Amino acid sequence: MTRRYRPQQKAARPPLQALLPALKPALIFECVGIPGLLQQVFEGAPRDARIVVVGVCMETDRSEPMLGIMKELNVQYVLGYTPDEFASALRLIAEGEVDAASLVTSTVGVDGVATAFNDLANPERHTKIIVEPWR
Repeated sequence: MTRRYRPQQKAARPPLQALLPALKPALIFECVGIPGLLQQVFEGAPRDARIVVVGVCMETDRSEPMLGIMKELNVQYVLGYTPDEFASALRLIAEGEVDAASLVTSTVGVDGVATAFNDLANPERHTKIIVEPWR
C-alpha cells in the first residue's frame, strides 16, 4: 500500500507534544528591536506560535534556534508594506471584505495609555486600543 503525502495534512506530533494541551493559535509581533527581546519572545511563546519581527535591532543580537525548533515557532522578518499592499488592504476594507472597525475594542485619552498597555497584555480582553489625544 502506497501512502501519499497530502500538503493540507500536518505531520503527526512527536509523542511528548501530543500529551500537551492544545493551545490557541498565537501571533506575536516584536516591535521594539532591542537586544535580547527576540530571545525573550522565543522563551515566552507557546508551541506553534507565529512571531513577526518588525522591530529593527541596530546591534548584534543573540537567540537560540534550538528553542524555536523545539517549539516549532514560525518566525517572519518584515521590513514594511509596499504601496500595493496598502492599496489592497484599503480595497478590502472599502469593499466590506474586512471589518476594520471590529478590530478596535476600546478608545482612551492620553491619561489612559498606561492602563491600555496593561490591558493589551491580555489577548482575551482587547485587540486594538485607539488613543484619542483630545479626550
